[in-house]
Amino acid sequence: MTHTQISPIAWVPTAYFAMGFPFVVLNMVTVLMYQGLGVDDALIAFWTSLILLPWTLKPLWSPFLELFKTKKFFVVATQLLTGVGFGLVALSLSLPSYFAVSIAILAVIAFSGATHDIACDGVYMSALSPSEQAKYIGWQGAFYNIAKIVATGGLVYLSGYFIQRYTASALPSADLSFLANRHAWTIVMAMLSGVMLVLGAYHIFILPGSKKGEAAAPQKRTAREVMGQLWSVLRDFFRKKFIWIYIAFIILYRMGEGFAVKIVPLFLKADRSVGGLGLDNQQIGIYFGTFGAAAFVFGSLLAGYYISARGLRRTLFSLCCFFNIPFIVYALMAVFQPQEGWLIAGGIVCEYFGYGFGFVGLTLFMMQQVAPGKHQMAHYAFATGIMNLGVMLPGMASGWISDALGYAPYFVFVLIATIPAFIITWKVPFKYDDKGNILQAEDAALLGPDAP
Repeated sequence: MTHTQISPIAWVPTAYFAMGFPFVVLNMVTVLMYQGLGVDDALIAFWTSLILLPWTLKPLWSPFLELFKTKKFFVVATQLLTGVGFGLVALSLSLPSYFAVSIAILAVIAFSGATHDIACDGVYMSALSPSEQAKYIGWQGAFYNIAKIVATGGLVYLSGYFIQRYTASALPSADLSFLANRHAWTIVMAMLSGVMLVLGAYHIFILPGSKKGEAAAPQKRTAREVMGQLWSVLRDFFRKKFIWIYIAFIILYRMGEGFAVKIVPLFLKADRSVGGLGLDNQQIGIYFGTFGAAAFVFGSLLAGYYISARGLRRTLFSLCCFFNIPFIVYALMAVFQPQEGWLIAGGIVCEYFGYGFGFVGLTLFMMQQVAPGKHQMAHYAFATGIMNLGVMLPGMASGWISDALGYAPYFVFVLIATIPAFIITWKVPFKYDDKGNILQAEDAALLGPDAP
Protein backbone atom coordinates (compact mmCIF):
# COMPACT_ATOMS: atom_id res chain seq x y z
CA MET A 1 0.00 0.00 0.00
CA THR A 2 1.16 3.56 -0.67
CA HIS A 3 0.92 6.26 1.95
CA THR A 4 -2.28 7.59 0.35
CA GLN A 5 -4.04 4.22 0.78
CA ILE A 6 -3.39 3.92 4.52
CA SER A 7 -5.75 5.75 6.86
CA PRO A 8 -3.85 7.85 9.40
CA ILE A 9 -6.06 6.30 12.08
CA ALA A 10 -4.20 3.04 11.44
CA TRP A 11 -0.79 4.44 12.34
CA VAL A 12 -0.90 7.86 14.06
CA PRO A 13 -2.19 6.50 17.41
CA THR A 14 0.23 3.56 17.50
CA ALA A 15 3.24 5.59 16.35
CA TYR A 16 2.77 8.25 19.02
CA PHE A 17 2.02 5.65 21.66
CA ALA A 18 5.40 4.16 20.77
CA MET A 19 6.93 7.64 21.05
CA GLY A 20 5.67 8.29 24.57
CA PHE A 21 6.31 4.83 26.03
CA PRO A 22 10.14 4.76 26.30
CA PHE A 23 10.45 8.31 27.63
CA VAL A 24 7.99 7.79 30.47
CA VAL A 25 9.47 4.41 31.38
CA LEU A 26 12.98 5.86 31.59
CA ASN A 27 11.89 9.04 33.34
CA MET A 28 9.69 7.60 36.09
CA VAL A 29 9.06 3.85 35.98
CA THR A 30 12.74 2.97 36.28
CA VAL A 31 12.94 5.10 39.43
CA LEU A 32 10.49 2.77 41.19
CA MET A 33 12.18 -0.29 39.71
CA TYR A 34 15.59 0.59 41.06
CA GLN A 35 14.25 1.60 44.46
CA GLY A 36 12.55 -1.77 44.78
CA LEU A 37 15.86 -3.43 43.92
CA GLY A 38 17.61 -1.55 46.72
CA VAL A 39 19.62 0.99 44.74
CA ASP A 40 20.58 4.17 46.62
CA ASP A 41 18.24 7.14 46.00
CA ALA A 42 21.08 9.44 44.97
CA LEU A 43 22.31 7.02 42.32
CA ILE A 44 18.76 6.49 41.04
CA ALA A 45 18.10 10.22 40.67
CA PHE A 46 21.47 10.92 39.02
CA TRP A 47 21.53 8.13 36.45
CA THR A 48 17.84 8.09 35.52
CA SER A 49 18.18 11.83 34.87
CA LEU A 50 21.45 11.63 32.94
CA ILE A 51 20.20 8.97 30.52
CA LEU A 52 17.53 11.44 29.34
CA LEU A 53 20.25 13.60 27.74
CA PRO A 54 19.52 12.39 24.16
CA TRP A 55 16.12 14.12 24.27
CA THR A 56 17.97 17.38 24.89
CA LEU A 57 20.63 16.85 22.21
CA LYS A 58 18.46 15.33 19.48
CA PRO A 59 18.28 18.55 17.39
CA LEU A 60 22.04 18.20 16.82
CA TRP A 61 21.79 14.94 14.88
CA SER A 62 18.28 15.28 13.46
CA PRO A 63 19.46 16.89 10.15
CA PHE A 64 21.81 13.97 9.48
CA LEU A 65 18.97 11.41 9.44
CA GLU A 66 17.96 12.77 6.05
CA LEU A 67 21.26 11.52 4.59
CA PHE A 68 20.47 7.86 5.21
CA LYS A 69 17.48 5.70 4.39
CA THR A 70 13.95 7.07 4.97
CA LYS A 71 11.97 8.40 7.91
CA LYS A 72 9.93 5.18 8.03
CA PHE A 73 13.12 3.13 8.24
CA PHE A 74 14.27 5.03 11.35
CA VAL A 75 10.85 4.79 13.00
CA VAL A 76 10.65 1.03 12.56
CA ALA A 77 14.32 0.43 13.34
CA THR A 78 14.24 2.42 16.57
CA GLN A 79 11.05 0.72 17.75
CA LEU A 80 12.62 -2.70 17.19
CA LEU A 81 15.88 -1.58 18.82
CA THR A 82 13.96 -0.27 21.83
CA GLY A 83 12.08 -3.56 22.08
CA VAL A 84 15.30 -5.55 22.03
CA GLY A 85 16.75 -3.12 24.58
CA PHE A 86 13.96 -3.65 27.09
CA GLY A 87 14.36 -7.40 26.64
CA LEU A 88 18.05 -7.06 27.49
CA VAL A 89 17.16 -4.98 30.56
CA ALA A 90 14.89 -7.82 31.71
CA LEU A 91 17.77 -10.29 31.35
CA SER A 92 20.27 -7.94 33.01
CA LEU A 93 18.32 -7.81 36.28
CA SER A 94 19.61 -11.29 37.12
CA LEU A 95 23.25 -10.22 36.87
CA PRO A 96 25.34 -9.28 39.93
CA SER A 97 26.13 -5.87 38.39
CA TYR A 98 22.55 -5.40 37.18
CA PHE A 99 22.47 -1.65 37.87
CA ALA A 100 25.47 -0.71 35.73
CA VAL A 101 24.49 -3.04 32.89
CA SER A 102 20.82 -2.03 32.83
CA ILE A 103 21.66 1.70 32.96
CA ALA A 104 23.98 1.27 29.97
CA ILE A 105 21.21 -0.48 28.04
CA LEU A 106 18.68 2.18 29.04
CA ALA A 107 21.09 4.84 27.70
CA VAL A 108 20.99 3.09 24.31
CA ILE A 109 17.18 2.97 24.54
CA ALA A 110 17.18 6.72 25.26
CA PHE A 111 19.22 7.46 22.12
CA SER A 112 16.91 5.19 20.14
CA GLY A 113 13.80 6.85 21.59
CA ALA A 114 15.03 10.37 20.86
CA THR A 115 15.86 9.39 17.28
CA HIS A 116 12.42 7.80 16.98
CA ASP A 117 10.82 11.12 17.98
CA ILE A 118 12.61 12.95 15.16
CA ALA A 119 11.70 10.39 12.51
CA CYS A 120 8.11 9.92 13.69
CA ASP A 121 7.39 13.66 13.54
CA GLY A 122 9.01 13.63 10.11
CA VAL A 123 6.66 10.90 8.87
CA TYR A 124 3.69 12.77 10.30
CA MET A 125 4.61 16.01 8.53
CA SER A 126 5.63 14.45 5.21
CA ALA A 127 2.84 11.89 4.84
CA LEU A 128 -0.05 14.17 5.84
CA SER A 129 -1.27 17.37 4.25
CA PRO A 130 -1.60 20.47 6.46
CA SER A 131 -5.34 19.88 6.81
CA GLU A 132 -4.75 16.24 7.75
CA GLN A 133 -2.09 17.26 10.25
CA ALA A 134 -4.62 19.51 11.97
CA LYS A 135 -7.28 16.81 11.80
CA TYR A 136 -5.20 14.13 13.52
CA ILE A 137 -3.21 16.28 15.96
CA GLY A 138 -5.70 15.34 18.69
CA TRP A 139 -5.05 11.63 18.09
CA GLN A 140 -1.34 12.30 18.27
CA GLY A 141 -1.49 14.04 21.63
CA ALA A 142 -4.06 11.67 23.09
CA PHE A 143 -2.07 8.50 22.44
CA TYR A 144 1.20 10.05 23.57
CA ASN A 145 -0.51 10.72 26.90
CA ILE A 146 -2.17 7.30 26.90
CA ALA A 147 1.36 5.87 26.80
CA LYS A 148 2.07 7.85 29.97
CA ILE A 149 -1.04 6.43 31.64
CA VAL A 150 -0.18 2.87 30.62
CA ALA A 151 3.41 3.23 31.85
CA THR A 152 2.93 5.14 35.12
CA GLY A 153 -0.38 3.47 35.88
CA GLY A 154 -0.65 0.06 34.29
CA LEU A 155 2.97 -1.08 34.39
CA VAL A 156 3.61 0.18 37.92
CA TYR A 157 0.38 -1.42 39.11
CA LEU A 158 1.33 -4.71 37.46
CA SER A 159 4.73 -4.66 39.12
CA GLY A 160 2.99 -4.35 42.48
CA TYR A 161 0.71 -7.26 41.60
CA PHE A 162 3.63 -9.50 40.64
CA ILE A 163 5.53 -8.50 43.78
CA GLN A 164 2.60 -9.48 45.99
CA ARG A 165 2.05 -12.71 44.10
CA TYR A 166 5.71 -13.73 44.37
CA THR A 167 5.88 -12.78 48.05
CA ALA A 168 2.82 -14.87 48.85
CA SER A 169 4.17 -17.97 47.08
CA ALA A 170 7.87 -17.81 48.07
CA LEU A 171 9.51 -19.00 51.27
CA PRO A 172 10.43 -16.18 53.69
CA SER A 173 14.06 -15.08 53.40
CA ALA A 174 16.28 -12.08 54.03
CA ASP A 175 16.31 -11.31 50.30
CA LEU A 176 12.59 -11.82 49.74
CA SER A 177 11.87 -8.16 48.89
CA PHE A 178 14.75 -8.01 46.39
CA LEU A 179 13.80 -11.33 44.80
CA ALA A 180 10.14 -10.32 44.53
CA ASN A 181 11.04 -7.00 42.90
CA ARG A 182 13.51 -8.61 40.51
CA HIS A 183 10.91 -11.20 39.50
CA ALA A 184 8.22 -8.54 38.99
CA TRP A 185 10.34 -6.07 37.06
CA THR A 186 11.81 -8.78 34.87
CA ILE A 187 8.27 -9.62 33.78
CA VAL A 188 7.37 -5.96 33.28
CA MET A 189 10.48 -5.24 31.19
CA ALA A 190 9.80 -8.35 29.11
CA MET A 191 6.26 -7.08 28.52
CA LEU A 192 7.64 -3.71 27.47
CA SER A 193 9.95 -5.49 25.05
CA GLY A 194 7.05 -7.41 23.55
CA VAL A 195 4.92 -4.28 23.11
CA MET A 196 7.67 -2.37 21.29
CA LEU A 197 8.57 -5.32 19.07
CA VAL A 198 4.94 -5.82 18.09
CA LEU A 199 4.57 -2.10 17.31
CA GLY A 200 7.74 -2.17 15.21
CA ALA A 201 6.54 -5.21 13.25
CA TYR A 202 3.11 -3.63 12.77
CA HIS A 203 4.58 -0.40 11.43
CA ILE A 204 6.66 -2.25 8.84
CA PHE A 205 3.39 -2.87 7.00
CA ILE A 206 1.19 0.03 8.12
CA LEU A 207 3.41 3.09 8.50
CA PRO A 208 3.36 5.17 5.29
CA GLY A 209 6.61 5.10 3.34
CA SER A 210 8.33 7.85 1.46
CA LYS A 211 6.56 9.86 -1.12
CA LYS A 212 7.74 9.16 -4.62
CA GLY A 213 11.24 10.50 -5.12
CA GLU A 214 11.84 11.41 -1.46
CA ALA A 215 14.44 8.74 -0.75
CA ALA A 216 16.51 9.49 -3.83
CA ALA A 217 16.08 13.21 -4.27
CA PRO A 218 18.59 14.64 -6.77
CA GLN A 219 19.37 17.55 -4.42
CA LYS A 220 20.38 15.22 -1.58
CA ARG A 221 22.86 17.06 0.66
CA THR A 222 26.29 16.00 1.82
CA ALA A 223 27.29 15.72 5.47
CA ARG A 224 29.40 18.86 5.07
CA GLU A 225 26.43 20.82 3.77
CA VAL A 226 24.26 19.55 6.61
CA MET A 227 26.90 20.56 9.17
CA GLY A 228 27.09 24.03 7.63
CA GLN A 229 23.34 24.44 7.78
CA LEU A 230 23.22 23.21 11.37
CA TRP A 231 25.87 25.76 12.35
CA SER A 232 23.89 28.52 10.62
CA VAL A 233 20.71 27.54 12.46
CA LEU A 234 22.52 27.44 15.82
CA ARG A 235 24.19 30.80 15.20
CA ASP A 236 20.87 32.43 14.31
CA PHE A 237 19.28 30.96 17.44
CA PHE A 238 21.83 32.52 19.78
CA ARG A 239 21.63 35.87 17.94
CA LYS A 240 17.94 36.26 18.71
CA LYS A 241 16.90 39.29 20.74
CA PHE A 242 16.47 38.48 24.45
CA ILE A 243 17.66 34.90 23.81
CA TRP A 244 19.74 34.63 27.00
CA ILE A 245 16.85 35.91 29.08
CA TYR A 246 14.61 33.39 27.33
CA ILE A 247 17.04 30.54 27.99
CA ALA A 248 17.11 31.49 31.68
CA PHE A 249 13.31 31.64 31.72
CA ILE A 250 12.94 28.22 30.08
CA ILE A 251 15.34 26.62 32.58
CA LEU A 252 14.09 28.36 35.73
CA TYR A 253 10.37 27.85 34.96
CA ARG A 254 10.75 24.08 35.49
CA MET A 255 13.60 24.03 38.00
CA GLY A 256 11.31 23.16 40.92
CA GLU A 257 9.88 20.31 38.90
CA GLY A 258 13.40 19.14 38.07
CA PHE A 259 14.23 18.83 41.76
CA ALA A 260 10.91 17.12 42.56
CA VAL A 261 10.30 14.73 39.68
CA LYS A 262 12.70 11.96 40.74
CA ILE A 263 12.20 12.30 44.49
CA VAL A 264 8.39 12.28 44.59
CA PRO A 265 7.97 8.58 43.64
CA LEU A 266 10.84 7.65 45.98
CA PHE A 267 9.15 9.60 48.79
CA LEU A 268 5.78 8.00 48.16
CA LYS A 269 7.25 4.50 48.33
CA ALA A 270 9.78 5.01 51.15
CA ASP A 271 8.94 3.57 54.59
CA ARG A 272 7.16 5.88 56.99
CA SER A 273 9.98 5.34 59.47
CA VAL A 274 12.33 7.30 57.18
CA GLY A 275 9.81 10.03 56.37
CA GLY A 276 8.06 8.48 53.36
CA LEU A 277 4.43 7.47 52.91
CA GLY A 278 4.96 3.72 52.57
CA LEU A 279 2.80 3.24 49.47
CA ASP A 280 3.10 0.11 47.36
CA ASN A 281 3.43 0.05 43.59
CA GLN A 282 -0.25 -0.69 43.05
CA GLN A 283 -1.28 2.42 44.98
CA ILE A 284 1.29 4.58 43.19
CA GLY A 285 0.11 3.21 39.83
CA ILE A 286 -3.51 4.10 40.58
CA TYR A 287 -2.80 7.53 42.04
CA PHE A 288 -0.42 8.63 39.27
CA GLY A 289 -1.66 6.69 36.27
CA THR A 290 -5.39 7.19 36.83
CA PHE A 291 -6.18 10.21 39.00
CA GLY A 292 -3.01 12.16 38.22
CA ALA A 293 -3.19 11.57 34.47
CA ALA A 294 -6.84 12.64 34.33
CA ALA A 295 -6.04 15.83 36.27
CA PHE A 296 -3.12 16.59 33.93
CA VAL A 297 -5.27 16.27 30.80
CA PHE A 298 -8.09 18.35 32.33
CA GLY A 299 -5.63 21.06 33.41
CA SER A 300 -4.04 21.20 29.95
CA LEU A 301 -7.39 21.54 28.21
CA LEU A 302 -8.65 24.19 30.61
CA ALA A 303 -5.43 26.21 30.26
CA GLY A 304 -5.89 26.36 26.50
CA TYR A 305 -9.26 28.07 26.88
CA TYR A 306 -7.91 30.33 29.63
CA ILE A 307 -5.01 31.57 27.49
CA SER A 308 -7.12 31.96 24.35
CA ALA A 309 -9.57 34.15 26.27
CA ARG A 310 -7.01 36.47 27.91
CA GLY A 311 -3.77 36.10 25.92
CA LEU A 312 -0.38 34.75 26.99
CA ARG A 313 1.08 38.09 28.17
CA ARG A 314 -1.73 38.59 30.69
CA THR A 315 -1.79 34.98 31.89
CA LEU A 316 1.87 33.85 31.97
CA PHE A 317 2.52 34.76 35.61
CA SER A 318 -0.67 33.07 36.80
CA LEU A 319 0.29 29.99 34.78
CA CYS A 320 3.67 29.99 36.53
CA CYS A 321 1.82 30.07 39.86
CA PHE A 322 -0.36 27.12 38.86
CA PHE A 323 2.74 25.22 37.80
CA ASN A 324 4.95 25.80 40.84
CA ILE A 325 2.78 26.46 43.90
CA PRO A 326 1.21 22.94 43.97
CA PHE A 327 4.58 21.45 44.93
CA ILE A 328 3.62 22.56 48.43
CA VAL A 329 1.42 19.44 48.69
CA TYR A 330 4.51 17.23 48.89
CA ALA A 331 6.02 19.38 51.63
CA LEU A 332 2.78 19.09 53.59
CA MET A 333 2.59 15.33 53.03
CA ALA A 334 6.22 14.93 54.11
CA VAL A 335 5.53 16.85 57.34
CA PHE A 336 2.20 15.25 58.28
CA GLN A 337 2.61 11.82 56.58
CA PRO A 338 -1.11 11.23 55.95
CA GLN A 339 -2.33 7.65 55.80
CA GLU A 340 -5.69 8.25 54.10
CA GLY A 341 -5.54 7.22 50.44
CA TRP A 342 -8.02 9.87 49.35
CA LEU A 343 -5.90 12.61 50.91
CA ILE A 344 -2.71 11.42 49.20
CA ALA A 345 -4.52 11.00 45.88
CA GLY A 346 -6.03 14.47 46.30
CA GLY A 347 -2.57 16.00 46.72
CA ILE A 348 -1.29 14.26 43.60
CA VAL A 349 -4.36 15.39 41.65
CA CYS A 350 -3.76 18.98 42.78
CA GLU A 351 -0.12 18.88 41.68
CA TYR A 352 -0.83 17.20 38.35
CA PHE A 353 -3.67 19.62 37.54
CA GLY A 354 -1.33 22.53 38.18
CA TYR A 355 1.39 20.84 36.13
CA GLY A 356 -0.91 20.41 33.13
CA PHE A 357 -2.34 23.92 33.47
CA GLY A 358 1.00 25.67 33.87
CA PHE A 359 3.05 23.68 31.36
CA VAL A 360 0.91 24.97 28.48
CA GLY A 361 2.19 28.48 29.22
CA LEU A 362 5.84 27.49 28.77
CA THR A 363 5.05 25.57 25.57
CA LEU A 364 3.24 28.53 24.02
CA PHE A 365 5.95 30.95 25.09
CA MET A 366 8.55 28.89 23.25
CA MET A 367 6.33 28.72 20.18
CA GLN A 368 5.33 32.39 20.12
CA GLN A 369 8.37 34.23 21.50
CA VAL A 370 11.43 31.99 21.02
CA ALA A 371 10.76 30.05 17.80
CA PRO A 372 9.47 32.67 15.28
CA GLY A 373 11.87 33.56 12.51
CA LYS A 374 13.69 31.96 9.62
CA HIS A 375 14.24 28.55 11.28
CA GLN A 376 11.07 28.31 13.34
CA MET A 377 10.82 24.52 13.59
CA ALA A 378 14.52 24.02 14.37
CA HIS A 379 14.57 26.81 16.92
CA TYR A 380 11.54 25.36 18.68
CA ALA A 381 13.40 22.05 18.84
CA PHE A 382 16.40 23.82 20.40
CA ALA A 383 14.13 25.48 22.94
CA THR A 384 12.54 22.17 23.96
CA GLY A 385 16.02 20.65 24.26
CA ILE A 386 17.07 23.43 26.63
CA MET A 387 13.84 22.91 28.55
CA ASN A 388 14.63 19.22 29.04
CA LEU A 389 18.14 20.13 30.16
CA GLY A 390 16.63 22.43 32.78
CA VAL A 391 14.80 19.46 34.29
CA MET A 392 17.61 16.94 33.85
CA LEU A 393 20.34 18.85 35.69
CA PRO A 394 18.37 19.45 38.93
CA GLY A 395 17.18 15.84 38.75
CA MET A 396 20.76 14.60 38.68
CA ALA A 397 21.56 16.43 41.93
CA SER A 398 18.21 15.83 43.65
CA GLY A 399 19.07 12.45 45.16
CA TRP A 400 22.15 13.66 47.02
CA ILE A 401 20.37 16.77 48.33
CA SER A 402 17.37 14.72 49.44
CA ASP A 403 19.60 12.23 51.26
CA ALA A 404 21.37 15.08 53.04
CA LEU A 405 18.22 16.95 54.10
CA GLY A 406 15.52 14.31 54.54
CA TYR A 407 12.17 14.38 52.76
CA ALA A 408 10.38 17.16 54.67
CA PRO A 409 13.22 19.71 54.52
CA TYR A 410 13.92 18.69 50.93
CA PHE A 411 10.44 19.59 49.71
CA VAL A 412 10.78 22.95 51.48
CA PHE A 413 13.99 23.32 49.45
CA VAL A 414 11.98 22.52 46.30
CA LEU A 415 9.59 25.37 47.13
CA ILE A 416 12.55 27.74 47.57
CA ALA A 417 13.88 26.57 44.18
CA THR A 418 10.65 27.79 42.53
CA ILE A 419 11.23 31.42 43.59
CA PRO A 420 13.50 32.29 40.62
CA ALA A 421 10.71 31.11 38.30
CA PHE A 422 8.30 33.68 39.71
CA ILE A 423 10.86 36.48 39.46
CA ILE A 424 11.89 35.85 35.87
CA THR A 425 8.30 35.18 34.73
CA TRP A 426 7.28 38.57 36.13
CA LYS A 427 10.14 40.30 34.29
CA VAL A 428 10.48 38.31 31.05
CA PRO A 429 10.09 40.55 27.95
CA PHE A 430 7.77 39.80 25.05
CA LYS A 431 8.78 40.47 21.44
CA TYR A 432 5.45 39.61 19.85
CA ASP A 433 1.83 40.18 20.80
CA ASP A 434 -0.77 37.42 20.85
CA LYS A 435 -1.33 37.82 17.09
CA GLY A 436 2.36 37.48 16.22
CA ASN A 437 2.96 41.17 15.56
CA ILE A 438 6.16 42.87 16.74
CA LEU A 439 5.29 44.82 19.86
CA GLN A 440 7.50 47.82 19.16
CA ALA A 441 8.13 48.80 15.56
CA GLU A 442 11.44 50.47 16.42
CA ASP A 443 12.74 47.07 17.60
CA ALA A 444 12.14 45.39 14.25
CA ALA A 445 15.65 46.08 13.01
CA LEU A 446 17.12 44.63 16.22
CA LEU A 447 15.39 41.28 16.03
CA GLY A 448 18.01 39.87 13.67
CA PRO A 449 17.03 36.34 12.61
CA ASP A 450 13.60 36.85 14.24
CA ALA A 451 12.52 39.50 11.79
CA PRO A 452 9.60 38.28 9.65
